[in-house]
Amino acid sequence: MDVFWYILGSGVLMSVISLAGITTLLFSEKNLERILTTLIAFSAGSLMGGAFFHLLPTALEQIPDPMTSLTWMIGGFTLFFALEQFMHWHHHNGWLSTTKQPVTYLILVADGLHNLLGGLAVASAFLIDIHLGMTTLLAAAVHEIPEELGDFAILVKGGWEKLPALAVNFLSSLTFLGAGLAVYFVSSDIDLRYIIPFSAGNFLYIAASDLVPQVNKWNSYRKNGLQFTAFLAGLALLLLITDHGH
Repeated sequence: MDVFWYILGSGVLMSVISLAGITTLLFSEKNLERILTTLIAFSAGSLMGGAFFHLLPTALEQIPDPMTSLTWMIGGFTLFFALEQFMHWHHHNGWLSTTKQPVTYLILVADGLHNLLGGLAVASAFLIDIHLGMTTLLAAAVHEIPEELGDFAILVKGGWEKLPALAVNFLSSLTFLGAGLAVYFVSSDIDLRYIIPFSAGNFLYIAASDLVPQVNKWNSYRKNGLQFTAFLAGLALLLLITDHGH
């Protein structure tokens, strides 16, 4: 199958996942928090596994100088750090004045940026190697499920009606598809190898800065044990599907 269809299919899949937020209405707040926390721990492990077991090893194979790969990885990490610092600064300085809570707009902007960079990562991975593309998509999709559930809940609590919240969440997901298609059509003019370690840095930042702090907050051995087990399961899944012969 032509790589174009893999890229298109991954974009459609991520757009469908964005609609998963509506299921949050089926759960009580207590049960939703429990489910989300476990999914977030699992996705943190998956993103780290995707970065360390797939993206970074491929970058080290594709780029002759290891320091170049590591520099691009740090660049990807640093860019996400800078973007979040910028958005939080605007939020605290009254950038958005509206009847809806400003944090809801921050969530949408952040989600759109995450999806855009995710689309770049997945499409670039598919163009380099189909197996790498599938594993990168898996890590991105596993992360996207709890993120979309949490985002939708925040939008509704922040003053959005359910259907508009679902619609804007879906629109923010389309940046994934747009970025993926853009990479496909300009791939002959750019060197995709450097996007791979850059994407590894993005994955590491999201896992370490955004996700782990959300689950590393319980004062219960049982809950901490459950979250740690979910984190290890995410790592193990990405390790198990490593293409050892690649």
